[in-house]
Amino acid sequence: MTEPSQTAQLPSAQAASTQAVSTQRSQAKANRRQALLSAAAALFALEGFNRVSLEDLGAAAGVSGPAVYRHFAGKQAVLGALLLSVSQDLLDGGRKVVADADGDLAALGGLVAFHVDFALSNPDVIRVQDQDFSNLAGEDQAEVRTLQRNYVELWVDVLAGLHEGTEAAELRMRAHATFGLINSTPHSVRSHGRRIGVRRARPLLESMALAALLAPATLPE
Repeated sequence: MTEPSQTAQLPSAQAASTQAVSTQRSQAKANRRQALLSAAAALFALEGFNRVSLEDLGAAAGVSGPAVYRHFAGKQAVLGALLLSVSQDLLDGGRKVVADADGDLAALGGLVAFHVDFALSNPDVIRVQDQDFSNLAGEDQAEVRTLQRNYVELWVDVLAGLHEGTEAAELRMRAHATFGLINSTPHSVRSHGRRIGVRRARPLLESMALAALLAPATLPE
């Protein structure tokens, strides 16, 4: 005969087992989704959005083409998820850098280091943004632009504390010029001549970016 205490424990143990299985399935699904996004970044960067099929994406991620529909409504939805997630990650990461920094100069240094790390780690995503943004659905385009504008304004707010009295338009220009410097370098480092190691490229990029951001404005005589 089963002891009452044992009987009471059975439903709890069964529930825990069911929850564990559910958690494993959710994690496996999240892993497959991330694998598809990683494959999309590499393939879109190399071939361009229009030349990549769902079958190509599935094969690169180790699933069948139709299986992609379990995670995304279609190829355009994959592109949207890729660029939206990256834009949100940039904004969230930038906000954390500023919140944790002790003063504007430290915040600017943190933002530069954060963005350099992003660029060196995600050259494929940057290339996809540059060449395939127009292939996003209209709603996704608007949301990506909003996230990116908010990220720029984060930099502008920090720069305003270091360049008092400077118009916001000039501060935005500094931010955009710095993004151009940082974002373009991983492509040239990887595709032209001898490849420069990340350990060497990172400090050089950071020092160049900070020099540009902190340089005093010079007015024509």
